[in-house]
Amino acid sequence: MAAEDEGRTEEPSEHRLEQARKEGRVAKSQDIASALILLLGVIVLIFLGKWLLTQCIYIFRFYFSRVHAPDVTDANLMSAFLVNYLRMLAPVAIVALVAAIVSNIIQNKGFIFSTKPLEPNFSKITPKFGEYFRKTIFSGKGLFNIAKSFIKVFIIIIVGYLTIKRNIFTLIEIVSNGQILSAIGKIASIASQILIIVAILFLLLSIPDYFVQRREHRESMKMTKQEVKQEYKELEGDPEVKGRLMQMQRQLLSQNIPKAVKEADVVITNPTHFAVVLKFEEDKDEAPVVTAKGQDETALYIKQLARDNDIPIREDRPLARGLYTDVQIGAIIPSGYIGIIAEVYSHLDKFRSKQR
Repeated sequence: MAAEDEGRTEEPSEHRLEQARKEGRVAKSQDIASALILLLGVIVLIFLGKWLLTQCIYIFRFYFSRVHAPDVTDANLMSAFLVNYLRMLAPVAIVALVAAIVSNIIQNKGFIFSTKPLEPNFSKITPKFGEYFRKTIFSGKGLFNIAKSFIKVFIIIIVGYLTIKRNIFTLIEIVSNGQILSAIGKIASIASQILIIVAILFLLLSIPDYFVQRREHRESMKMTKQEVKQEYKELEGDPEVKGRLMQMQRQLLSQNIPKAVKEADVVITNPTHFAVVLKFEEDKDEAPVVTAKGQDETALYIKQLARDNDIPIREDRPLARGLYTDVQIGAIIPSGYIGIIAEVYSHLDKFRSKQR
């Protein structure tokens, strides 16, 4: 069923995608990992073929020469067999593990570790055959997977047929001459050619599969309008609560600003956007203190209060913006502003002298 049919019409948010990523639910193609494991595994077998054959011959000779010995089932012999077997298996297993990890890192743009997929889901214990057949056969995704499987089988048949046909007479000649080791080597060579060509073709086939999986994953992550609203409330807070908080803040500011402006020495403004109120008490403060500040409508309100109370207004764009950004209410001005503020206060003294 398409996401739109379920009411999920909204694109997934970044938060939803990030949460799914933490849970291990990401867009990835298993075909890329399988093809890469097959390709690198075959390459390792080609490079280590002679060594593996030598090891196999040694193990067979060692154990077949002792089949009549009384200690054939001895624990030491079994442990020696396991050690040799694991030593032969280790290179291929390590390369396959690295290929699987690398393929997932490339697809997921980074390493993801999550135990969420390992958690038991008891709702899946009861078989739902109708839903299973609907998803695996009677759906676009199911038909795509079936077509992909047929293409893979077709590739294996064609590549195998052409490769064997090209080498069949050579192989018959070697077998007819009784050259067993040469025949084994030739068969291994033919098998390697088939596997490498098939792995490369599978890898190319997995590229469009990856983009299909990405589209399917994003489709599955789509959200309903209600889910979008709920997520916004959880992340940003309920809009009603935020509105009430902003209203309370404005009330507090409106109560404190008039007092701060009435007692101020000067108001530094950017003509329309910023206003910063300064007050300096010599016996109490080391430097002028920012007692109030505001932006836009609050800045216009502060300027109007300053005019009503005959408080000097100094227009200085860089200074107003800098003080508004760098200094909190109740804090003294930083040392970097001392020089220019001293100039403001010197002009303020001249202004007061003229008034007197």
